[in-house]
This record gives sequence, structure tokens and C-alpha cells, in this order.
Amino acid sequence: MTSAEKPSTTLLLGGRVHSPADPHATAMAVEGGVVVWLGQDSVGRALHPDAEVVELDGAFVAPAFVDAHVHATSAGLLRTGLDLTGCASVAECLDVLAAHVRATDGAPVWGHGWDETGWPDKRPPTRAEIDLACAGAPVYLSRVDVHSALVSSALLGRVPAVRGDDGFDPTGPLTRDAHHRVRQAAQEAITPAQRAAAQDGFLRHAAAMGVAAVHECAGPHISGRDDLAALLARSGGQRPEVVGYWGERAPASLAAELGVRGLAGDLFVDGALGSRTAALCSPYADAPDTSGALYLDAVAVAEHLVVCTEAGIQAGFHVIGDGAVAEVVAGFDLAEQRVGRAALAGSRHRLEHLEMVTAEQALKLGQWGVVASVQPLFDATWGGPDGMYADRLGPERGTALNPLSRLAAAGVVLALGSDAPVTRLDPWASVRAAVHHRTDGAGLSPRAAFTAHTRGGWRAAGVDDGVTGTLVPGAPATYAVWRADELVTAGTDSRVRRWSTDPRSRVPGLPPLDPGAELPVCLRTVHSGRTLYDRSRDEEETHAAS
Repeated sequence: MTSAEKPSTTLLLGGRVHSPADPHATAMAVEGGVVVWLGQDSVGRALHPDAEVVELDGAFVAPAFVDAHVHATSAGLLRTGLDLTGCASVAECLDVLAAHVRATDGAPVWGHGWDETGWPDKRPPTRAEIDLACAGAPVYLSRVDVHSALVSSALLGRVPAVRGDDGFDPTGPLTRDAHHRVRQAAQEAITPAQRAAAQDGFLRHAAAMGVAAVHECAGPHISGRDDLAALLARSGGQRPEVVGYWGERAPASLAAELGVRGLAGDLFVDGALGSRTAALCSPYADAPDTSGALYLDAVAVAEHLVVCTEAGIQAGFHVIGDGAVAEVVAGFDLAEQRVGRAALAGSRHRLEHLEMVTAEQALKLGQWGVVASVQPLFDATWGGPDGMYADRLGPERGTALNPLSRLAAAGVVLALGSDAPVTRLDPWASVRAAVHHRTDGAGLSPRAAFTAHTRGGWRAAGVDDGVTGTLVPGAPATYAVWRADELVTAGTDSRVRRWSTDPRSRVPGLPPLDPGAELPVCLRTVHSGRTLYDRSRDEEETHAAS
């Protein structure tokens, strides 16, 4: 390569770079989308005199985040459609719905986020109340966990046979197969333009939150092939990378056909605790007549694992309840008998959520090389002795969920995510929630949580070269620049005493993570040298457009 062909160099100066190669680095050089040097400002200027200089003005540079579980279109529709996450009662939910229908002139409604567990009514709206509020419009309103939904009679009219499906309720929310059917009908009512706007909006938001890549957990009951294809076509360029997964038991060749990393993600073994469809070993405390829904047994789990292992692709399952986890572990046992432990471990199969797991099960999963794609904001939102988990399961079971430290100690690879739109895409909040778990002893150290939300996301997608997800020479230049007023330092520095009242919040080189402390603000997100988001540029464009 001649000097004329040599890639241009970008030199970041005057910041604080989070790197295991040089914990005191204030500067970083990038060439051809790769980190080529870290060190001090003066040395950087001498080594790269012709570089394009980016003045950091004290900003904090760290590996960009990876969100290991999202549903991009649904999350985007929450930003552009009907957001029910702030509703505090049945009446408020109905008022918000009626106002939205009036504003959209009776167009099909896609809404999300109601959660009756915190309402004084302790119940969702009835179908009759929905019909009265929506004035004949087709309405789909998913519960916050997206495993049940309120629908209008107009939407039911588009799938009349749903009344005979498992999970149909003539007056209340639909679950199980009935929910899957009406969700598909609601998706078909979304126009290509609406879908494009939702996906673009979500990806732009992800980039603005310091996220360089997302794992889309698609499937026949989640979004659909057209939706996935449209999203994958938007991957890259000035948008975050989209790593696709498709949750279906199918021939392994389907993965290549769809352009996905594996037949994994939300392949449902069970449902969710909030909708009482997570499969339990014993009944729900607040509904003793049900133990949830089990969609796949151990034999089906094993068959899928064998198919994917022999094809060299990832398998994966959505699994939450202890009954479902038991079936998955039994399925891995059966698969090991057929393909061997080494082959299973080498495939990096995934489990999404994995909320109820024993120490013995965790050790087995670690030996099988399993990746646990987990969502710490689940615990922050529903954990603790007074949360939804305790309501559904009782305090003893309800405070034992999401045992992140147990999984990490067993050697299970952790990758953090949001499950957006179930919880918000906010990676620093997710890291903080993993550190400050609502059950003592179940959380992670700040360093382990940050690693699980950066390098862990790449490892979960099969990228385990030892450098991706870090900032060291030879690593992809995938990073975010943050405004963080203080960083925790070693020893007894006054900044540690000022910011960190809880030892769990202290790790040198990262911002303080105390509950209530201001979290860093993203200034720029870069993936392999490509700028996805620049706060000053985007603010100027927004101001010019207005």
C-alpha cells in the first residue's frame, strides 16, 4: 500500500480512555476502522502529526454497548405510536386510548406497555371498555411483557377463528395461541411506511444511547419474515449493526436463507410471569389454578439443539419459569448424549431471560457453554419483596429471580440487553441495575456488568476474538464518547468518597453507578470507525429542521 492509499488517521485527544491496555490513556488513534494506538496526548501528537484531531475536552471514551435482545419494530412503534407505559389506572389507559383514536381518525392502533399490577384497580380494561373507547377502530394493546394483549372487537373480527384458540378470553386479555394470532393480524395492519419509520427511529435512538449493535430476536410469532428482512437491510452504514436471530424450530438451512446468526432468540419454551404464562414447577401464588404455559418439552428442545449443533449455528430459547428451565436443562442433557458436550459448548447456544435457575442448573449450563441473554432492568422494575414477581410467586420465590452472580460464577457467558420495548433501551441504567440487584448477593460487580453489556454482546453473537468489545490496539474502533463529570479512581480519592456511598458502585475507570447518580450522556457513537451518532451534529440538524 502506498502512502497515498494509507487510511487516514483520527486522533482523539484530551479525554479518558477505558482500556485494559493502558488504564491511564488520555488519547487514542484510529486507522481504517481499527484502534492502532493508545497513550498520552503529547505522544499521540508526535506519532500521528498528520491525523485528524478530535478534541475530547475531558470526555470519557469506552467500548460501545451491545443490546443483546431487542424487538426493533415494536420498540420503534412505542416511540411513534401509543405508549401506555405511564398509565396509572384503567381510566387513564382508556382516556389515552380514546385520545389517540381521535387524533388518528380511527386508524388501526398499535399500543404497548399497560401493567395492571401497579394500578389501584388491579385489573386491565375489559373488551367492552376498549370498544367504547376506540369507537370501532382495530386496536392491539400489548401488556408490558408482550405475552398478552387487550384487543378490540374490530380486530377480533379480522381473525374470527381465534375464539377457539387456547388463551382466548371473551372479555379480557388474550394469551398463548390466541394472542399470537391477533398479534399477527395487528402486524399485518402496519404499513411499510410505518414499519420503516419505527425501525429507523429505534436504530437512531439506540445509536444516541451509545449502542453500536443490537440483537434482533425475531420469529413467526414476534414480527415476521418481511419485518426481519426490512430491518436487516437497514443494518450498518450510519445505523447500528443488527445481528438477526429467528426463533423457530426449522431446518438449519433457514438461518442462511433469512440471513440470521441462528435459529434462536424468542423460540418460546414458555411465556412471561406478568401474564402468568411462564411455566412453573408449582402454581402461581396469586392464581393457584395455573402453573403457566409450556410450549416445548425436553425432547423438542433436544431435537432443536442437535439440528443447530450439527449445522454449526446457534440454537436458543426464550425461557423464564423454573418449569421451563427444567425442561431446557433436560433437553441439553438429551442433546449431549447425541452430539457430545464439546460440540454443544462450541456452538454457544443461547437462553433468553433465564430468570429462575438453581445453582446446579447454572453449573450445567456453564459446562455446556451457554450464553445467558439477561435483562437487569427486569429486576429493577419488578423485583424485590414488594414487586410484581413477589405478587405472582410469593416473596420467597419472587425475590430469587435473575440470579446474575450465580450464572457468572458458574461460567455462563452473560450478555445484557433490554428486551425493548419490554424495558427501555438504556445501557447505563441496565449496568446499574445489574450492580444494584434488589436481592442482596444476586448482582454483578460494575466491571462484570459493563463487560457483559459490551464484550459480552459480541461473544453472544459468536464474535470471540479476544479484542472485539474492548479498546486495545488491533480491536475494531467501536466506541462511544460520554460526558461523565467524574470517574471512580483507585484508592481513597476524594471523588470516590463524594460519589460512591456503596462499594458495589466503585470500580476504577468507570463512572459512579450509585442509585440516583446522574448517568453519562452520549456525545458520539462509532462502529468500526463509522460515526453512527454525533450529538452536536444531530442537535444542529434537529434545530435546522425545526
